[in-house]
Amino acid sequence: MSKTKEPKPIEKSGEKTIDEYLQLIINPGSTSTKLAIFKGTQKLVQNNLEHDADVLKQFDKIADQLEYRLEEVREFLKEQGYGVNDFDAIVGRGGLVYGIGGEGYEVDDALVEALSNTELCSQHASNLGGLIGKRLADEGGFKAYIYDAVMGSYLSDVARLTGFPEFKRQPTCHVLNSRAMAMKYCENNGIEYSQNNFIVAHIGGGSSMSAHKQGKIIDIVADDEGPMSPERSGGTQLLSLMEFFEKSGMSVKDFKKRIRGKGGLLAYLGTTDGRKIEALYNEGDEKAKLVYDAMAYQISKYIGWLAPVLNGEVNAIIITGGLAHSKILTDMVIPRVSFIAPVTVMPGECEMEALAGGGLRILSGEEIAKHYNKAEAIKRK
Repeated sequence: MSKTKEPKPIEKSGEKTIDEYLQLIINPGSTSTKLAIFKGTQKLVQNNLEHDADVLKQFDKIADQLEYRLEEVREFLKEQGYGVNDFDAIVGRGGLVYGIGGEGYEVDDALVEALSNTELCSQHASNLGGLIGKRLADEGGFKAYIYDAVMGSYLSDVARLTGFPEFKRQPTCHVLNSRAMAMKYCENNGIEYSQNNFIVAHIGGGSSMSAHKQGKIIDIVADDEGPMSPERSGGTQLLSLMEFFEKSGMSVKDFKKRIRGKGGLLAYLGTTDGRKIEALYNEGDEKAKLVYDAMAYQISKYIGWLAPVLNGEVNAIIITGGLAHSKILTDMVIPRVSFIAPVTVMPGECEMEALAGGGLRILSGEEIAKHYNKAEAIKRK
């Protein structure tokens, strides 16, 4: 086995400009891995590696997929003509690690353990971002980071109580894109993210909302407690849910898939394709109209849920994510929530750019990467 190189120090100001830093960005999904190479803020290349679903089924745990996905990433680098020694940093999408905060974390041994240990994290493909990055960075002699992890929020103890002493609310939402869009909004409007408050609604295959107070997400509406979406059922009345589960005869595993993957618009209309649904809507299909109207109603309601968290002091509401491209949908939401604050629609997602931006802030010294604390994480679980 070759000896791991010593990590090279981050260049001091003046030795390397921001535009010269080369980063590999890794964003794993359930059946694919998005990869991009950035030089400064310029994206040189991006590719989406589709993985064989039958191969993935062979792995019991997400962490078990590491070697398989790692080899495919190596092939990508080889095809693009890069070696691991070429990079200054690798930034991966952060996983569902209990007790983690927002912004950047160095992927050290403690975080590797957390990303691999089902007692310290929830099973999610994003956990692989840091694991793949760490392996490659060790070979290249530099550092790997994760940025704005899925659980990277700062919920207070009050916000985390559920009514069930046996478990707490987990701060899961679309942290990466939500913070990136809020920061982009601030940049566009000449204001400081750290001095303003926002409600961000990320609406897509799964939808979540987040309350941003002076640069930190202090409360959320998770994809399993908020509005229905194209693939997810969203929140509902617990007693009705329990009765449905008892009558369905489904296993817990299958029922979870129904909630997250086979619920929402798919369950009602048989498709998650927004274009098809909008076509039905415009043709006057009563069922499609009812379901789409209901989703807009729910999105509006849960945006309103977060206004009291910020004492009504909201500078702007930002609607983002793939479904934000739907003018039919946003035109139904905006009038319902504009009394809270001005509404801006910022469609799509910029996860790869957000990860690269976070890496640049760490490399340039604008931000200092944090270190995962296992003992603190267990307290917050």
